[in-house]
Parts: sequence; structure tokens; C-alpha cells
Amino acid sequence: MSPLDEQSARLTRQPPAIRDDLKLIADMVRPNSRVLDIGCGDGALLDYLTHAKQVDGRGIELSMDGVRQCVAHGLSVIQGDAETDLKDYPADAFDYVVLSQTLQAMRNPRAVLETLCRIGRHAIVSVPNFGYWRIRLQLLVTGRMPVTEKLGYQWWETPNIHFCTIRDFVVLCEEMNIRIEQSRIMDRAGRVTGRAHSGFANLLGEQGVFLLRRG
Repeated sequence: MSPLDEQSARLTRQPPAIRDDLKLIADMVRPNSRVLDIGCGDGALLDYLTHAKQVDGRGIELSMDGVRQCVAHGLSVIQGDAETDLKDYPADAFDYVVLSQTLQAMRNPRAVLETLCRIGRHAIVSVPNFGYWRIRLQLLVTGRMPVTEKLGYQWWETPNIHFCTIRDFVVLCEEMNIRIEQSRIMDRAGRVTGRAHSGFANLLGEQGVFLLRRG
């Protein structure tokens, strides 16, 4: 099979299955757009977007193992660190810049968020919610730092250094003049329970997915 035939077959096959939160992110992306997925892991979202939305997708991944998995699937992914390597991208270089479940692990999440909204016409960010009721209950009952499916590390080994709640994230966007164009709050089962500004989002949502744009 020629390289052109291989590319055609890859683009026309059925999109792979992905996690519920990644599907929500994909639903926010318009077809045939330019997408940068930061911290793309094994490339599951990029692979899905390539086949379901025919995007021009690029990725940055810190782990060399993740980069190899992406390249093995024919994805355009390079090794890089979001906190140091994104500054060289020009403004509006992409239609969408995606950062999934990673902002809380950044040393300077505010600066990273500002960069996302500079180099992308839109930024899509998902964050675990430290205000989720199960987390509050664990802390109240046990007196120890909670461990959940989304926050599955002991306090001494966690890469998450800036825990935040959905309300914290909304307030930060307001302070930075970043407009939340869409938000989806998900419960433990992956169901959408509401929007970020709804009354119980900060209590009942295990994670939030946000479509952002510079104000």
C-alpha cells in the first residue's frame, strides 16, 4: 500500500473509542480546524479528532514513551514541556489548544492558561474538581488528603501541585478577562450534570470541561 493509500485509510476508518471527558472536548472542536493537544499522552484524543473531525492535529507530550505511541499511530507529536516550549508559538497559531487534566500539575497555571489563550483562538481546558462532595467527605471523615479515581495519588507522590475547585477556575478566568463560552460539569459516572455557573456544580461535579476565549 502506498503512503497516500495508507493516509487515506487512516482518515476514513471509524473513530476510536475515547473517555467521556475527551468526547466532550471533541464535541467542542469544529471539523477541519487546527488543533494543538498539550500533554496528549498516548494520542487518544488526537486520533479521535483526526478521524471524527478531520482536524489538522498536532501534539506536545513530555513523556518519550507517549510520543512513541503517538508516532506509531501516525500522529504528529513532538516531545516538549508546555511551561517552557509554548512561548515560541505565535498568537492564534491554532483554532483550538487543548489541555486536559493537566493544569493542576503546572508550576505556574495562570501563565500557562494565558499562553493557551494567546496561541489558540480557543482554549479547551479540563480540570478535576477538588470541591467535589466525595473529596470533601473523605477529608472530613478521615482527616487525610483524599484519593479518588480522578486524583489517584497519595499526597507525597502526586504530580498535582495546584488543586482547585470549579469555582476557583471560574474566578481565575474572570480575573484574567477570559470568557467561558461553554462549560460542562461531569459527575463520577461521566454524565454531564450542568454548567459551571449552576448552583451545585462545585459540589456535584467531579471534573469540569471549559471552552475558553480571550475576552
